[in-house]
Amino acid sequence: MSWSLPPLSSLLALLLGYALGSIPFGLVITRLAGTQDIRSIGSGNIGATNVLRTGRKGLAAATLLGDALKGTLAVLLAGWLLGPEAGLAAALGAFLGHLFPVWLGFKGGKGVATFLGVTIALAWPAALVFVVAWLAVAFVSRYSSLAALAASVATVLAAFFYGTVQIGALLAVLAVLLWFMHRANIQRLLAGTEGRIGKKG
Repeated sequence: MSWSLPPLSSLLALLLGYALGSIPFGLVITRLAGTQDIRSIGSGNIGATNVLRTGRKGLAAATLLGDALKGTLAVLLAGWLLGPEAGLAAALGAFLGHLFPVWLGFKGGKGVATFLGVTIALAWPAALVFVVAWLAVAFVSRYSSLAALAASVATVLAAFFYGTVQIGALLAVLAVLLWFMHRANIQRLLAGTEGRIGKKG
């Protein structure tokens, strides 16, 4: 299936997605709660896993929800304004915005929650596969990073089955980026030094 969205509409959708995706919920929520700068603890990441290292489970849950919903909203809003293909462009923009937010010197999160969020809007059955795969791997291994990596692969496969070739291809690109952002985690997993879920630091 060829891409039929006009270049200007594609760019607008990409920028809309980027603007929403670049909102650093982890940083905003923890600052409003009066905790220390989330970038100064643990991995220095602004995502929910690192927020959890503050010991504030509620803040971590709120971060996860915000980072996921901004991806969902970007896809739905662009699709509503500019058409279904615009949702795909917005999904890419939201994911890139989360990874590389201009407001934080292009140093953002690793994209797990936002990956889930865009998948919810693009192919919700594949998002369910993500959740099940993440929970299963996390329960067995206690590694959040390993769970995310495994779930992203399962989601891509599910997207080709439950969605379209375009959706599957887009999520494959996002999964590659997600794996790239987890390269340090992969090295620690191979070395046996990766931190487990629930462990601070």
